[in-house]
Amino acid sequence: KMVGIDLGLTHRVITSDGDKIPNPRFLHRTERKLARVQRNLSRKQKGSQNRAKARHRVAKVHAKLADQRRDATHKLSTQLIHENQVIAAESLPVKNLLKNRSLAKAISDVGWHQLTQQLAYKAERYGRDFVQIDKWYPSSKRCFHCGHITEKMPLNVRTWDCPHCGTQGIDRDVNAARNILQSGKAILAGADKLRQHEKTTTVGLTGG
Repeated sequence: KMVGIDLGLTHRVITSDGDKIPNPRFLHRTERKLARVQRNLSRKQKGSQNRAKARHRVAKVHAKLADQRRDATHKLSTQLIHENQVIAAESLPVKNLLKNRSLAKAISDVGWHQLTQQLAYKAERYGRDFVQIDKWYPSSKRCFHCGHITEKMPLNVRTWDCPHCGTQGIDRDVNAARNILQSGKAILAGADKLRQHEKTTTVGLTGG
């Protein structure tokens, strides 16, 4: 089985099969508690025992948040790896996206980079194929059915209506995930051809 995954903020993962995995939004759930313990820390006198205790409480909240994110990512990546032989994903410029102040907190919380890292090493461990497509590939702007590429696809447009082939009402993110899978399959097919060519060349040189 093969799957393409589109990464998002409202839904952490959208698959080419049409499944949508919600974003747990752990930071959003913990923000009030974190703000409270940080305010408490700021009120403590520097160098005091109470400040040390308050700092420890802040660290505990951060540690729990990190554990929750890590656990959710492990479960999701393991599920994707066990259910699929081939996984194709976006290659997002996370460092550049984090420069956007209005999105930085949400991007850090959803953990795209951590997810793709885990998919990569688990794919190698379990003998799966994991491929990331080029970050400039227009997965959201391309019609999966006919390949037509539109110039603009604003984020507020949530369904794909193709002016070329007439396809209408396709979920924007599912369409993108299907394009990602198609591109990933093409990359893997090209790699297989290259390996076959190298193998043939080697055999020819050795006279085998």
